[in-house]
Amino acid sequence: MYEQVQDYFKHGIELNEGDTVFDVGANIGLFSLWVYKLCNKNVNIYAFEPVPQIFHILEQNLKILNTEKIKAIPYGLSQMSKVQKFAYYPNTTSISTAYPDGSKAERNKFKKAALQKINTIRENKEFSSPLYWYTIIPTFLLYFVLQYKLKEAFIVEQVTCYLKILTEVIRDYKVQKIDLLKIDVEKSELDVLLGIEEEDWQKIKQIVIEVHNLENRVNQISELLRSQGFNHITVEQEQYLIGTDICNIYALR
Repeated sequence: MYEQVQDYFKHGIELNEGDTVFDVGANIGLFSLWVYKLCNKNVNIYAFEPVPQIFHILEQNLKILNTEKIKAIPYGLSQMSKVQKFAYYPNTTSISTAYPDGSKAERNKFKKAALQKINTIRENKEFSSPLYWYTIIPTFLLYFVLQYKLKEAFIVEQVTCYLKILTEVIRDYKVQKIDLLKIDVEKSELDVLLGIEEEDWQKIKQIVIEVHNLENRVNQISELLRSQGFNHITVEQEQYLIGTDICNIYALR
């Protein structure tokens, strides 16, 4: 996760001291903490996390900083304000979602990504990677190890979460501008964007989104962003995610 959050700063995405950031899908706060450090502790961050168990850890992590610059907000964003059941994965919190899919195909997607990531680490001799020890496991045994890990990863609990629309948050907090809107919400990314009312789109300068390309969602989101004045859009898929439906969209005005 720590490596992933740094990859959001590509293709012209940048921040300056004094900027305002919406961290939608903050999880335990690694992106917010990275941004806080990147901007020399001079940045306003709204960190949204709807899963209560994850939010508790986010809140504890941010308390260590003893700053009012980062606001931990205990709800998510969607296309309407509501209460919704989420699938919470305690052993792999980053895949907790409002759209759970425990199918064999979904598990195989994660296994494929894991194998490709491990091969990349092996080829690049990334000795410092916390996943490096997987590279020394014989291939025939690695499949069994990953199968066990996936079984653990997909242990799931159902939790109740609260959601609001982004426009409501802008009004509640009297936000005048959003220099970066970061969205990583495990298949709810289009829902977040549909919760932005017309008059608020111009307040958003840059957007970076992890997208699950279900039902042609990459094109849907790209067209929506273009219609709202984002004229520099880049779609990129990390090498280890090739063959999956996951990629990033980077958008600037």
